[in-house]
Amino acid sequence: MAVDSPLSSQLGPPVCERDAKALHFIEETTSHADSVQDRVLTEILTRNSQTEYLTRFKLNGATDRETFKSKLPIITYEDLQPEIHRIANGDRSAILSAHPISEFLTSSGTSAGERKLMPTIKEELDRRRLLYSLLMPVMNLYVPGLERGKGLYFLFVKSETRTPGGLLARPVLTSYYKSDHFKTRPYDPYNVYTSPNEAILCPDSFQSMYAQMLCGLLQRQQVLRVGAVFASGLLRAIRFLQLNWPQLTQDIETGALNPKLTDPSLREYMEKILKPNPELAEYVRHECSKDNWEGIIARIWQNTKYLDVIVTGAMAQYIPTLDYYSGGLPLACTMYASSECYFGLNLNPMCKPSQVSYTIMPNMAYFEFLPHDPNSFGFPRDSPPKLVDLVDVEVGKEYELVITTYAGLYRYRVGDILRVTGFHNSAPQFHFVRRKNVLLSIDSDKTDEAELQKAVENASRLLREFNTSVVEYTSYADTRTIPGHYVIYWELLGKDSANSPTDEVLKQCCLAMEESLNSVYRQGRVADNSIGPLEIRVVKNGTFEELMDYAISRGASINQYKVPRCVNFTPIMELLDYRVVSSHFSPASPHWTPERR
Repeated sequence: MAVDSPLSSQLGPPVCERDAKALHFIEETTSHADSVQDRVLTEILTRNSQTEYLTRFKLNGATDRETFKSKLPIITYEDLQPEIHRIANGDRSAILSAHPISEFLTSSGTSAGERKLMPTIKEELDRRRLLYSLLMPVMNLYVPGLERGKGLYFLFVKSETRTPGGLLARPVLTSYYKSDHFKTRPYDPYNVYTSPNEAILCPDSFQSMYAQMLCGLLQRQQVLRVGAVFASGLLRAIRFLQLNWPQLTQDIETGALNPKLTDPSLREYMEKILKPNPELAEYVRHECSKDNWEGIIARIWQNTKYLDVIVTGAMAQYIPTLDYYSGGLPLACTMYASSECYFGLNLNPMCKPSQVSYTIMPNMAYFEFLPHDPNSFGFPRDSPPKLVDLVDVEVGKEYELVITTYAGLYRYRVGDILRVTGFHNSAPQFHFVRRKNVLLSIDSDKTDEAELQKAVENASRLLREFNTSVVEYTSYADTRTIPGHYVIYWELLGKDSANSPTDEVLKQCCLAMEESLNSVYRQGRVADNSIGPLEIRVVKNGTFEELMDYAISRGASINQYKVPRCVNFTPIMELLDYRVVSSHFSPASPHWTPERR
């Protein structure tokens, strides 16, 4: 365990009294990480001691770590589903938490194709707001003058529904944006957005994006930072500008709002601020009408100091495209969070994306770490592994994150694989490596190998009447298009060359694959427009033998070689693309509805 010098001397002096308090809190909390963790676990176990879940494991009121670890199992979402279903169906007894479950936060999809339901309680909003309040005090240490301008952030609410028992089920950011914590947040000169609440909270994605882009253009000289939650979201905004700049410039030139904006509160707000501005319209028109969009963000919003987007994990695939459109502006990754829990923040937010490390804030939950062996296939129930406490992780090693939360998750495996890069005081800093078992991801979707296999099997049934089968397949997430899309390479074996599957049949295979993927993917395709149509590329016979030969030539064992189900190594992708004989896209959107089954 390493101990660093105080934050003020390490990062520089705070710019104001409010920042000084925030930085002092970070310093105090990380300096006493183990005692904070001890307090957090005691609070969670004390308040929830009479819950059905903790009573089942006979803690008998014990709050010490040794008893907790010896009696409570390490669990996954599937282990918790019976309790989740009871709460969702209306059981209001103290099943997981002594505090009432206020709503469910929807997370990535389960193997059954539905989003996970993460229980939460009202006070979790306070913890989230606390973490948000620390971001700008840290950023102000690196980028001066942010109080003199605004942030152009593309923020959206997504679909929500209610469980049979009447509880809301919605994404964590939708929950936050619709809360009073966000809607009635106090004025903060360091955290002013160009987008009004009316635009952020508009449920129609086109109207919301249009209004936010229009506001960003109208206030372009004041914009000092541009951002979205994920890198993919910011690129969708750029694509939206490419498609809609003629109408946007017309609105700016004439002062008359696009009639497609029909939301009453949004329209009322926009009509108040929209005045004829031919000079601005001509400037935007001049820049957007050029064939070359390299550096378009820096050209339109010339005072932008950095982009604020998540580019770690699966989002790293978007870095080259962001660099292209921004002219190489710095990329700031500020925080690490999920539906289950908010975890920590980046104390060096202007570092290179490949060097991003998040400092876990020990007050957010009780954290344990499962040593990660990439060759392991789980562990037997009768001999669970020994988990490592927050302050005892070792630099350079990888771990899977395990959390215990105030809202009723106990020793819950999040599925994130993290590598320890160092410590800030006694709190470890982690590089996000990847989501466990995830093969493909474009936006918030996560597709694993089993799900992809099932989708291929379902789609290949359409080939049976042509005496054709899928011999081998692999995939990759193509992010060169906006939005990105899944590409599946198929090598086919046909027994009747006179009766080969047609282009229309292979298009239907694409759609069948999409119908087999989880609800998060299908929502991205249908409602969010964050994922493009799936593509199947048919390759020549013998392609996958060539792929194996190439792998063996690079040192792979012929006895242990397995076809990779996802590829991103350029020479392999070039080999595959060179042997493509036909390409087919899904002809329609898959079925999706916000209602839970």
